[in-house]
Amino acid sequence: MADYRYKRVLLKLSGEALMGDAGYGIDPKVLDSLARQLKTVHDDGVEVAIVVGGGNIFRGVAASAKGMDRAQADYIGMLATVMNSLALQDVLEKHDVYTRVMSAIGMQDVAEPYIRRRAIRHLEKGRVTIFAAGTGNPYFTTDTTAALRALEIHAECIMKATKVDGVYDADPKSHPEAVKFDELTYIDVLNRGLKVMDNTAISLSMDNDLPIIVFNMEREGNIVRALKGEKVGTIVRGGN
Repeated sequence: MADYRYKRVLLKLSGEALMGDAGYGIDPKVLDSLARQLKTVHDDGVEVAIVVGGGNIFRGVAASAKGMDRAQADYIGMLATVMNSLALQDVLEKHDVYTRVMSAIGMQDVAEPYIRRRAIRHLEKGRVTIFAAGTGNPYFTTDTTAALRALEIHAECIMKATKVDGVYDADPKSHPEAVKFDELTYIDVLNRGLKVMDNTAISLSMDNDLPIIVFNMEREGNIVRALKGEKVGTIVRGGN
C-alpha cells in the first residue's frame, strides 16, 4: 500500500468501453483484462468502487431524441447498467475478488439496495463495490452518479476509463494533430467544453476538490500506474 498515492478510488467505466471493438454488448476479453488489473490493486489493499454506464446496451438520451419519453428512456438505461454491473461482478469473482452490486433501483433478487454506510463498510472489508442503476433518477447521467458516489464514500479520486490515453483539445481519431493535456483545471474543462465528464459531474468534483484521472483502460497496467501517481493520461484538479 505504501506505493499507492490513492487508497480509496471510484472507477468510472462507460458502457461503450466494455464492448471493445464490437458494436454492441460486452466483450469478454475487455472484462477479463479489467478484472486482472483490478485484482492487482485490490490484492494490494486499494479500496475500489465502480460506476458503469449502459451505453453498450441502451442509450437513454439517444432514444429520447428519437421520440421516446426521456424519463422512460433513462429508466431503461439504468436497467442496462445493472446488466453490466452483474457481468462485472461475475468476472471479478472468477478472479477471486469479492464484490457487491448495489442498485439505486430496488431489485433485491440480484443486487443490494444502495445504502451509503453499507457501501463504505463493504469497501472497508475489501469488497469491490459496484454501484448500479445510476442515481435512481432520470435526467442524471452515470458521470454525475460517479461524482456523487465518490463523494459519498469519501473516495480520493475518480478514475475515468476511456479508449484514448487522456484528454485532447480535439478528437484524436479524426484530428491526428490534436494535442493531449497532461493536466487541466476544472475551470479549463468547463470553459473549453472538453468532454471529460458532464458539467454536473465536473462542478461537483470542483466544489469538493475531487481529482479526476482520465486514462486508457485498454493498456494493461495503467490502473496500477495511475494509482501510484505516475503520469498516466490526464489529471483534472484545482489550480494552484
